[in-house]
Amino acid sequence: MHRLLDVVYRSAAVLACLFLIAIALITLANIAARPLGIALYSTDEFAGWAMAASTFLGLSATLRQNEHIRVALLIERLAPNHRKLTEFVCLVISTLFMGLFAWYAGTAVYESFVFGEMTQGMVPVPLWIPQSGMAVGALLMFVALAEELTRSLRGEQPSYLTAAPASTTESI
Repeated sequence: MHRLLDVVYRSAAVLACLFLIAIALITLANIAARPLGIALYSTDEFAGWAMAASTFLGLSATLRQNEHIRVALLIERLAPNHRKLTEFVCLVISTLFMGLFAWYAGTAVYESFVFGEMTQGMVPVPLWIPQSGMAVGALLMFVALAEELTRSLRGEQPSYLTAAPASTTESI
């Protein structure tokens, strides 16, 4: 199951990257259209939706690779037993909060779909479409946190602690 979830998280990360590319393309198209006198409508909205989707879809893979910004300064100074307890408490709290967030994000997508809500911009889009990236990303992050919490309950170290973060000081 761990490997299957890794594939799912990586796939979501690839989608996150594609949304970042979409933001760049939208921005470039908008810049290129201005001197030609062409008005591209709702580009800010589309870029914003792509940014939200990119952010949330990248969360689970980022957690798995130990690339999240974590406040480890305090935790690293604790004794090993206290460190393990603190990590566990943090996992419980973050799993609960992300579960609630994913539930409400999914509910918002469902309600937008059922009620046929549309965006308010110049280009009307069914609201559930831009909301879906955030909801799916939140659900994947909840699953990733729940998996790490399960590992912790079994007495194993969370996988994000065994993954070495990418070095930010590598020479170019």
